[in-house]
This record gives sequence, structure tokens and C-alpha cells, in this order.
Amino acid sequence: MLRPITRFAFAWIALSASFGCASNGTGSEDSGWIPLFDGQTTAGWRGYRQATMPAGWTVEAGTLARTGAGGDIVTVGQYGDFVLEFEWKISERGNSGVFYRATEAEDTVYMSAPEFQVLDNAGHGPELDARHASGANYALHAPVRDVTRPVGEWNHARIEVRGDHVIHSMNGVQLVDYHLWTPEWSALVKASKFDAWPGYGRAKRGHIALQDHGNPVWYRNIRLRPLD
Repeated sequence: MLRPITRFAFAWIALSASFGCASNGTGSEDSGWIPLFDGQTTAGWRGYRQATMPAGWTVEAGTLARTGAGGDIVTVGQYGDFVLEFEWKISERGNSGVFYRATEAEDTVYMSAPEFQVLDNAGHGPELDARHASGANYALHAPVRDVTRPVGEWNHARIEVRGDHVIHSMNGVQLVDYHLWTPEWSALVKASKFDAWPGYGRAKRGHIALQDHGNPVWYRNIRLRPLD
């Protein structure tokens, strides 16, 4: 039998350990992730407004790759508030993008959904509009700086969406922080091509989508943690 003081000591150690685990946040940050790509198949994805995957998207060396013409692809599932993480690399002068809360109400995905731009910044030269640079909320919010790695190297990206609040980060740097549906956001939309589509950026739940912009691009380690 343990003496009373010994029993108290063990209880204190156990309680301290539990507070330590709760306070460091590691458990909550690492739990609840849903893999959106298993590295072996295209399960969980389909073509935009299609029932199956287009031939132009294939699994290549553990990546989900745009290897030929196929159009944009979307997740089968839909998501509201979430953290999305993925890695990407792109071909020289390449262009792609990751859309979120996408609907299929319009002819193409960019007409309804905000986009995390994926681009070879260097390949587009000094004339590149910063609002079109990699990591931007395409055409609306420019990234604070260029943190892309050279063509052929992997970039780590993160999109966090909580209600109207959206954050884009890449390679450990927060690039964009904005709020949907505010007067400021509405003014930016009105001044852009997106003004032509009243539903742009208005959905509170939708698909994750990958853009086929005509260039080879590779994605891997795509995972999502729901926040709602």
C-alpha cells in the first residue's frame, strides 16, 4: 500500500502531466486531419461537373499531377470551416491554383470560389501583378512577399478558413489575411472580373478544387482538418 504522501505525489504528477499536454496544443493540432489524397489513387476526387476523374490528372510518384488536358478537379466532399495543408511544385512558367468553398453553379470553378494562387513567380518576370503571385487570394489580395522556392522544389501551403476570416500561408510565412463579405472585400470584388458572378465567394461551404491552367503541376500531402 502507498503511503498518503506518496499517493498525493503520484496524483500531482499525473495532474501536472495532463495540464502540460493540454497547454502545449500539440495533441489538438495533430489530431482530426483528413487525408484528401492517399498518394496512390485519385479516390475522393472527380472532374468539375463530372462524375469521374479526367484522364489528364494522374498519380505520379506519390503526387496528384496534372499531366495532360483534363480540366479542373474537385473533392467529392464539401467543407465549411477548415485548415487545409498541401505541398506543391510547378513547371517553368507554370500556373495553377487551389480553390476553396467552391460550388458547381457556374461554368468554371473560378467563377464561384476564392483561389490560393500557385505560380512560378520568377518565370513571369518583374511585370507580374502582385495580386496574381503565388500565395495571393487571386486578383484581390497580394501576398506580403515572395517566399516561393525555385521551380522543381516543393512548397508547403496552408489555408485557414473560419467563417469570414481567411489566412493564406506558405513555407512558414503568413502571406494573406482577409475577411470575406466586408465592405472592403465587396469593393475589391466589384473592381475585378469576379463582379460578373454574383455568387463569387459567397458560399459558406463547398469543394476544394485544383486548377488545370494548361501547365504541369504536382500536389502531395493534401490534408484537411475541419473546424466546424
